[in-house]
Amino acid sequence: MKFIEIYFMTPQEELATLAALIHDLRKHKKLTLAQLAQKIERSVGFLSQVERGLSRPTVADLTAISHALDVPTTYFYSQPKPKAVDWITRPNERRTVYYANGITDILVSPSMNGAFSMLDSLLAPGANSGEQTMSDRAEQAGFVLEGELTLWVEGEADSVTLGPGDSFHLASFAHCRYANLTDLPARVLWVYN
Repeated sequence: MKFIEIYFMTPQEELATLAALIHDLRKHKKLTLAQLAQKIERSVGFLSQVERGLSRPTVADLTAISHALDVPTTYFYSQPKPKAVDWITRPNERRTVYYANGITDILVSPSMNGAFSMLDSLLAPGANSGEQTMSDRAEQAGFVLEGELTLWVEGEADSVTLGPGDSFHLASFAHCRYANLTDLPARVLWVYN
């Protein structure tokens, strides 16, 4: 299995853009670093490094930041790229977020103004969303395209491992975390409302 390698923003450029989005939104919401760090239960030092583009947040970190700043997690994918046709997105027009722990999300939806958004999530071998469970205000579903995805959902006794062709659906505010526990890459199409 091989990922489609279509990255038009380097990880360093993406990290700098993400850092600026977080910093600017925090300032707009009139929160100090200490206040936001307390809300997300992380250190001021860590958050400062994220805002300066020196550390990369996990999926769980960015979800916590979005909740604390009262925006959907998909806000951080909102950097517009010019498109030839508004209702179509081509690979070179997509916004990419590179997370810590080996996860890369590519916004494949043409816009974020509709009822749902789609992400092409690439999980390197051993990648995970973070140690803590996360909860998103969005209802979400996924379809495993390649590899395996293991999900832990709060309230369920055991984790569930999904393979190619398997799908899942999580209610709004469901607490979960996920990982690729294999030695091969995984790819999941996520849909958020």
